[in-house]
Order: sequence, then C-alpha cells, then structure tokens
Amino acid sequence: MKTARLSRFGKPAEVIELAELPEPGAPGEGEVLIEVIACPINPADVLMLEGLYGASPPKLPLTPGAEGLGRVAQVGAGVKHVKPGDRVLVPGPGTWRERMTVPGAAVWALRSKADRYQLAMLRVNPATAYLMLHDYVPAKAGSWVIQNAANSGVGHCLIRLAKQAGVKSINVVRRESLVAPLKAYGADVVLVDGPDLDQRARAATGGAPLPLAIDAVGGSATQRLARCVDEKGVVVNYGLLSGEPCMLDARDTVFRDVSLRGFWLRRWFAETASAEIGTLYTKLAALIEDGTLAVEVEKVYPLAQIKDAVAHAAREARSGKILLEMSAA
Repeated sequence: MKTARLSRFGKPAEVIELAELPEPGAPGEGEVLIEVIACPINPADVLMLEGLYGASPPKLPLTPGAEGLGRVAQVGAGVKHVKPGDRVLVPGPGTWRERMTVPGAAVWALRSKADRYQLAMLRVNPATAYLMLHDYVPAKAGSWVIQNAANSGVGHCLIRLAKQAGVKSINVVRRESLVAPLKAYGADVVLVDGPDLDQRARAATGGAPLPLAIDAVGGSATQRLARCVDEKGVVVNYGLLSGEPCMLDARDTVFRDVSLRGFWLRRWFAETASAEIGTLYTKLAALIEDGTLAVEVEKVYPLAQIKDAVAHAAREARSGKILLEMSAA
C-alpha cells in the first residue's frame, strides 16, 4: 500500500517520502476499512512537516494528513451505521495513504452528492469557520465579523457562513490583487492590512457592532484585529502563519476588556458527542451540495507526486487549495 511518510522534520518537499506499507487487513470488531479518495494539504499539514505545529512535535515516523474523503471498503463486526460503498469523511491523523482502518464510531455515511474534492475539504475548514463564528460570540444579524488570512480555505468558508447568518464580514488580506476576487466571492468589505486597519474597519461598519475577530496570523496582526473589535470583543486565534506568538496590548485587554481565545478543532472532536459531530457535518455537507460553501482548488496531484504537491502547497500567493488524489480511488 502506498503512503506518504515523514521520518524527519524540515523543508516539506525534502522530508516527505512515498513509501510502501503493509495493507491494513480486514477490519476488526467495531472498525471500518476505508479506501481513501482524496485529501487536501492544509497549512497545518505544512507546519507539521516542518515540526512547527502543535504544542510539541509528534513522534516520528508518521503518515501525515488531517482529513480526506473515502469510501467504505469493508466493515467489521458490530458496525451497522455504514456499509461498503458509502462515502465518508476520513478522520486524521494519517490520511495521506491509499487505505486505512478507523473506528466505526469516527465515521458516518455522507448522503451528499457533492463534488468529491469539496467533500474532501469538509472536515477541517468549514467546521473551523462555523464553530469560530458561532461558539464564542452569538452570531446576530446586522453585526460584523473581521478576519485576516481571508483568502484561505477557512476564510472563504467564513465569508459564506457569515452571510448565511446575516453577519457582514470585513476580510483582511496582504495584497491588493486579492480584493476583487474576494468581493466577487461574496465578501462585504476587503481591506489590505496596515497600521490604520482599525480606523478603516470602523469606517466600513458605520458604527454597527463588531464583536468578533478571527485571527490566523498571530504576531502583531492579532493586535491590529484587537483594535478593531468593540469593547468586550473577542479575538479567536486558530493559527500562527506569521510564526510569531500573538500580541495583545494592555490598552485593549485592561481598558477595553478585549479577550483572546484559542481554537483547535482536534479538541472540539475530543470534547463533543458523536451525534452532535454528525449533525454539524450533515449540515455543512448540504451547504456544499447547494453551492453555499465552495473552496477553489488550484491543483490536484496523485499521491505518487507527493513531493511536488507539498512544495506547491507551501508556496505563497496561491489562488486555491492543493489536493492529493489516491490511486486506489
């Protein structure tokens, strides 16, 4: 069985390898054997290859991959809720392989007929955007949310999910060339980041409530978002694209009672009942099928070209996601 393999950390294209591992074999009781169809390469995956993701580097060697779409090949004894042929979301870690065995409780059948590449990206980005939008500050129609890294997969999802909830979005980017495409995608306001971001954000909202900011960058970018939100506002950080720790000035935390929270999807999975998880993903899959949610795909690589794929995913100024397609599909 072909699988991506990581034995050391470093430059992604140099450390990732294509390897042959033994077939997983028949599933045991309560297990499901999955043929993996496609997987995205997310920013967190690139950081993990570099040894920069999480509280501490994971143990090596390992197979990367946080999510994907698969098809049930075989079910073990006691598994009744899915059957061979069902499409399912593949739970990570370790999805960059042709086949894998997972606990049956970790998967559920996707009845959606949506595009396979969009469904392959369903597990991480749409759920991250939805939970950050709704779980920290109640999403109220007529209010605003501001986010940086707005051209990312999470950023695209947040734009559409906010619009669905009646919330307007301010979307912060680093390049002027991203303004028009994001507006065409549905962004209400797109601003190029800068030291006067808070002034331009307030002008854009016209004084309407802006209680929530979503931060994927960290460093001084966190502070710029904190200056934009209302008194008692919340900044939710879910990434450190800058490679720097989040900065937050006491003028905001002490005198304006702005708070900084962190979001990690893996923790949500660990703390949330299976039925609730399934309900959210059924809802999000329906939004993919009806076109509400869609993330642009820049290129799809076969697993055999894993080095080229991760090198492409690590580039800046991409216009869409990079995915892996498994030969077994």
